Amino acid sequence: MHFAFVCQDKPGALQVRLDTRPEHVAYLNTLNAEGTLAFAGPFLGDDGKPTGSLVVVKAETIEAAREIAANDPYAKAGLFASVEVKAWNWVFNNPEA
Repeated sequence: MHFAFVCQDKPGALQVRLDTRPEHVAYLNTLNAEGTLAFAGPFLGDDGKPTGSLVVVKAETIEAAREIAANDPYAKAGLFASVEVKAWNWVFNNPEA
């Protein structure tokens, strides 16, 4: 099953994002190598700067997905004001369909 993480950055936390990005990318690369990561990328503000993240993973349960989200270096660094973890059905353009 797929789960989407909809993450909103805390206001004024761009430097936290920039400082933590190498660890975040390494984490996502590990998830990708394991076959857990479906896709990911930042939400952008009107100024083109990141304001949050969308990450979609494969997991057996929502609890497992929440654990993946909690282990993201961005989450551990306190970047996010909020993180929603939602079950998600990939219907269109799913490469596995």
